Amino acid sequence: MITSQEYKKRLMKLRRNVYMDGQLISRDDPRLEGAANCIAKTYDVMSDPDFKDYEDILTATSHLTGKKISRFCHIHQSITDLLAKQKATRLVSHQVGGCIQRCMGIDSTNANSVASWEADQKYGTEYNKRFLNWLRDFQENDRSACCAQTDVKGNRPQRPGEQLDPDVYVHRVETLSDGIVIRGAKVHNSNSSVVEWIPVIPTRRLVEDEKDWAVSCMVPADDPNVKLVVSATRFGGHKDLGQPGPYGTADSLTVFDNVFVPWEHVFLNGEYDIGGRLALLFALYHRHSYTGCKPAMTDVLMGAVALMAECNGIEGKSHVQERLADMICTSELCYGTGIAAGINGTRSGSGTFIPDIVFCNASRRHAGMNIYHEFDALADVAGGMPATLPLEGDWLSEETKKFVEKYMTRNPKVSAEDQHRAFRWVQDISCSEFAGVSQYAGVHGGGSPRMEQIAILNSYDVERVKNIAKRLAGIPVKEKYTFDRLGKMPVK
Repeated sequence: MITSQEYKKRLMKLRRNVYMDGQLISRDDPRLEGAANCIAKTYDVMSDPDFKDYEDILTATSHLTGKKISRFCHIHQSITDLLAKQKATRLVSHQVGGCIQRCMGIDSTNANSVASWEADQKYGTEYNKRFLNWLRDFQENDRSACCAQTDVKGNRPQRPGEQLDPDVYVHRVETLSDGIVIRGAKVHNSNSSVVEWIPVIPTRRLVEDEKDWAVSCMVPADDPNVKLVVSATRFGGHKDLGQPGPYGTADSLTVFDNVFVPWEHVFLNGEYDIGGRLALLFALYHRHSYTGCKPAMTDVLMGAVALMAECNGIEGKSHVQERLADMICTSELCYGTGIAAGINGTRSGSGTFIPDIVFCNASRRHAGMNIYHEFDALADVAGGMPATLPLEGDWLSEETKKFVEKYMTRNPKVSAEDQHRAFRWVQDISCSEFAGVSQYAGVHGGGSPRMEQIAILNSYDVERVKNIAKRLAGIPVKEKYTFDRLGKMPVK
């Protein structure tokens, strides 16, 4: 495993292909620092003595080499692995106050491990062998990856094969003796500018005449024909206030402009049915990751509500207690449902464990539908000060400091300096550009609540519960009674 310094040195060696606000920028641009710091933290915790007690969830044993590796490079081999990934995600998310950015890599690799094997069984291909060769390097060198799944999609009612411009879904444009050429663009591509690999996978179910869009492959993030058009936000890092960070995110429109991919990095090439399966598998694994990071984000916002209540001297007020109770329920229901998704997980033919579809989607949907309620709770308890807080320089200037401290102080038990720290941080996470992005991400990241609703209804046996009602009403039922939603005992 490598250090965060080694991770950042690797980024500096990548070819410049990141564009921001009309300029070609390097990967050490200050605007990318927040995103890079989040990923760096996943490396830092591995050697931090404060996290020694969490080594069993932060690390894993590679099923390929038997060596100790980062949890964020591991392929889940058991229910225990699914639960450990969830715990590790929540733990590290607490350190950065939000997304740790490395979940896309682990989720896409696990999805590919299943889909490539299933393609081999059905079509006699060697995709899984190629994938495992790539994975061995990925694990042994502790590399970073994102996932490019969401196509720009063009005219939404039309399928990939019906679009006037076929490039609005990434697709294969040429098959050569030594590989394939792909073209198109992906959007909402989180942190492609601060990782080494960009896995490319389909975004939806495909039909037989859409084989060209059934592509899964690994592309170096600095490929000569990849262009990353990036928007980035960040918060924190006020050094004069002792804040850690900055932390943040960087999302890209990722353009694949006739990118050549050698066969060793191609894991699907026209198998349209497996392409759709891969799209759903990544979404499932990613929503399972959300059962770790979304409870962590609620924890952060809940802590902010409690801190604002203390600064305002209203900790014991009933409306504050009600807000906190609601947030606790959201956090722990999402987390507990994620645990259930792991316990109800199943082993695929490849040996990779897959979390339960209904529990994952129920957790993610509940989180997405509550994100604005959580920010509403913070605004309610904090009051208007985060929106109109005097600038940091005015707290530090000898000319204005005494007035700002005198008139901004609320609870006399909290020093003016700590109140400044608290309100400045809450301003960052609730009133900034970063706050707006994080709210949208809270709704749509990993799939909007509408997509989770579709997944739940497609996976849940409504007829089974209707039969329960029929039995209780005295209506004859032919089907045998089953206990399929009661869960099962955890298995290592």
